Amino acid sequence: MHALRKWLLAGLLVVVPVAITVSVLQWVIGLLDQTLQILPAHWHPDKLLGIHIPGFGVLLTLAILLVVGAAASNIIGRKLVALGDAIVHRIPVVRSIYSSVKQVSDTLFSESGNAFRTAVLIEWPRQGTWTIAFVTGAPGGELKDALHDSDYVSVYVPTTPNPTSGYFMMLRKTDCVELKMSVDEALKYVVSMGVVTPGAAKNR
Repeated sequence: MHALRKWLLAGLLVVVPVAITVSVLQWVIGLLDQTLQILPAHWHPDKLLGIHIPGFGVLLTLAILLVVGAAASNIIGRKLVALGDAIVHRIPVVRSIYSSVKQVSDTLFSESGNAFRTAVLIEWPRQGTWTIAFVTGAPGGELKDALHDSDYVSVYVPTTPNPTSGYFMMLRKTDCVELKMSVDEALKYVVSMGVVTPGAAKNR
C-alpha cells in the first residue's frame, strides 16, 4: 500500500502540472483563434487546408499587433490614434470605460512605466504579518495633496492562489521592503502559496 501511495503521488506530481498547463494553453489558443472570424470565410485556414489546426489565430493576433504598433509609431499613425481618442471621448458612456482601460494599459505596457516592475514586502493585514505586494505607481493629484506627503507608493496585494483579485493600498515607502526577486518569481511564490521558493529553480 505504501508503494502504491508513493507511485500515485509521483504520478500526480507529473500529470497535474502538465494537465493544467495544457488546459491553459488550449484556452488561450482557443480565445485567440476567435480573431480568425474577422477574415472572409473562404480565407479561413480550415477551409484552405481542409483540416482544423489550432493556433492560426495566435499568428493572426501577433500580425495585427505588429501592424498596428508599426502604424501607431509613425507621425501619421499617432495623429490617427489621437483623432480616434478624440472621437471616443465625445461618446458619453464609452469615454469613461475607454479612458479607464487606456490609462491602465498605458501604465502597464509603457516602456517608461513602473507598474508591476518591483516586488515589495509589506506588513499586512496587521503588524507582524508579512505578504508580497507589487508597486503600481505613486499617488498623484488630489490624493497626493490629501496625504500631505510625497513619500507614498501605490501597491497591489494579490490574493492566493488567484492573483487577479486582490487589494489596492497606498503606503509609505519606508513601510515597504523592496525585494531583489523578479516580479515573475514573486508571482510564482504567491500563486504557489509559498511552496515554490524564489530562486529554487535556478539552484537545481
